Amino acid sequence: MDIVPGMAIGRYPSVVLDCPDPGALASFYGAVLDWKVESSDGWAEIRTENACICFQQVEGYRRPEWPGQEVPQQFHIDIMVEDLDAGEAAVLQLGATKPDHQPGTTFRVFLDPAGHPFCLCVD
Repeated sequence: MDIVPGMAIGRYPSVVLDCPDPGALASFYGAVLDWKVESSDGWAEIRTENACICFQQVEGYRRPEWPGQEVPQQFHIDIMVEDLDAGEAAVLQLGATKPDHQPGTTFRVFLDPAGHPFCLCVD
């Protein structure tokens, strides 16, 4: 198979987050993004026409530490918002937590209910 420059190999990206409770974490991000949640035993996902975030159950899951790196964050999700204060209030109400360490002014770092860092960003 020849690679054709400018031609996509795939249709859209999907990421998979390890967690102790896939349904709960999918419900959290589904509410944050207003995406439909689908779940089955040990697996859940939220998706749109162009993207998918999946959640898989992992025994012995260890929460990432942030900003420490004893257990690395592995990756994080940036979510664009119009208003940081309104976005913060909404994600905290859904179960996110806000660490004391906040390294920027155009974004805020939060931890989802399973401990994964994610950012709300305005720029």
